[in-house]
Amino acid sequence: MTFLKSLIFIFLLMGFQSKAQVPGFFLKEEVKKAKIPFYSSNSLIILPVSINGNYKLNFLVDTGVKSNILFSKKLGDALGLEYSRRINIVGADGTTSIWAQVSPINTIDMGPVEGKLQSLLVLEEDFLELESVIGVPVYGIIGYEFFKYNPILIDYDEGMIDFFRPGALKWRPPFYRKLDMTVDDGKAYIQAKIKQKSGSKLDAKLLIDTGANHGLLLNRETSEEITMPLNFIESELGQSLGGVLYGFIGRVNSLSIGGLTMREVLTSYPEETPYSTVIKATGRKGSLGSEVLGRTRMILDYPRNTFMVRKGSTFYNPFEFDMSGMVVKKVPNDENRYYVGEVRAGSPAYKSGVLPFDEILSINRIPMFIWEMTEVFKLFRSEEGREIELEMRRYFNNDLNNYSDYKVSIYLKKQI
Repeated sequence: MTFLKSLIFIFLLMGFQSKAQVPGFFLKEEVKKAKIPFYSSNSLIILPVSINGNYKLNFLVDTGVKSNILFSKKLGDALGLEYSRRINIVGADGTTSIWAQVSPINTIDMGPVEGKLQSLLVLEEDFLELESVIGVPVYGIIGYEFFKYNPILIDYDEGMIDFFRPGALKWRPPFYRKLDMTVDDGKAYIQAKIKQKSGSKLDAKLLIDTGANHGLLLNRETSEEITMPLNFIESELGQSLGGVLYGFIGRVNSLSIGGLTMREVLTSYPEETPYSTVIKATGRKGSLGSEVLGRTRMILDYPRNTFMVRKGSTFYNPFEFDMSGMVVKKVPNDENRYYVGEVRAGSPAYKSGVLPFDEILSINRIPMFIWEMTEVFKLFRSEEGREIELEMRRYFNNDLNNYSDYKVSIYLKKQI
């Protein structure tokens, strides 16, 4: 009997050890769930994490990415990472070639949750451009590994993630709609219904992409059913590892997810790229980004292929696009210095003489070191006809000592 008990104990011990050696994210304590607060910039989820016991760094939680990524090898070297091999990856534009080192075994600490045996792709060339569009330093991405074993509840209203123990979330919580979700190659997809401006309806398989700052995105090359609205503008759509993505912004009449309907949803229509062949192979017609997802509370249950969603407090807020005509960006690794990345032709900023690369010194007489990027975005989307006073600086011949300051007032006007 003693021998049998010892044998059972050994098997249990071996089972526990084998589980502990599986790469993934796990609760540190034997609890049902743990709460992880996050910082939200335009509904993008940013978490401070520690790699191998080092100082904390901001990482973006991104369901649209399979691998964990660190944006700088210089930073990886400073953290003492070890590398096993060098690989070449293709950027999201389908053409840019990016070299990265693979760091195969790391611990990623999120407080009550710990990622064990985590692999990191460490980019050889520093990629810190995300700070220019998010407004805060972001040094990497947490991808599929964070979601693969555990149900995750994301509450954008509270800025909180509930990380559940496997099997702890057995029932649908009150007020949540339940949808089937497929997880393929580390990415999650759901079905949604879209009514386009042409009047045609679209049943679409959409990628859930928490790391994208658009609302709805439709890839026209995936289906002849996808039609552009008559009213659209050409614009930057976002920043990726392959550089800036370009395309068009329009609207659809409605987007329905599990019976929850949003109306007049801003929709991105990117230009076709070599990466489009990969998108077509997945069978998806587009993606849902933070501008839509951030209006909900959602549960991503990868192990059970289940997506649950309910309305957030901003669910019925109108979808507004920038009314100034400027794409405002932040100077990376600098203290709240902002500049104009792009000026759309015919916009209020364009008519007032603002040019790309002009620096913004103040908005409504408030110096820029006081502003946060999210506040600037909200102001420029706030109210048609609103007057905005800008103090600007224009540099000449790329010389920071050769400049001219000027003031201008613009009146916000809806572009789309």
